[in-house]
Amino acid sequence: MDNNDILRRIRYTFEYSDSQMIDIFAKGDMTVTRAEVSSWMKREDDDDFTPMKDIEIASFLNGFIVLKRGSKDGPKAIPERQLDNNIILRKMKIALNLKDVDVVDIIDLAGITVSKHEISAFFRKKGQGQYRPCLDQFLRNFFQGLQKKYRNT
Repeated sequence: MDNNDILRRIRYTFEYSDSQMIDIFAKGDMTVTRAEVSSWMKREDDDDFTPMKDIEIASFLNGFIVLKRGSKDGPKAIPERQLDNNIILRKMKIALNLKDVDVVDIIDLAGITVSKHEISAFFRKKGQGQYRPCLDQFLRNFFQGLQKKYRNT
């Protein structure tokens, strides 16, 4: 999944306005304009589309954590310069205060069956034997399950 798609899915799921999106970026220590947010929301075939950098989506996700969980004492989280699906999944888990069984339930809403052990493998360190990379399809299903759980339809 690309960074713009992740941003679009979060915005759609939680029904955030442009000003709310700008505020979330600010909570992640990044100043953005309404025009930037608008260009990130566009589809790839639109002339005004701008691809998001990893550090930009990382700042947004850090702001999303602050929005949902509150700010913590001490220094603010530094946005990663390079992201992978495992980090994105971990940040979403932290922001929404999810346990492994909650992630299993969310994935189940998307029609996919996984075990708690499979989920915990995504949250291990890269060099560890049980570590598994989170593939795009799994992350798509996670966001689809989030939409079913959190979107007011």
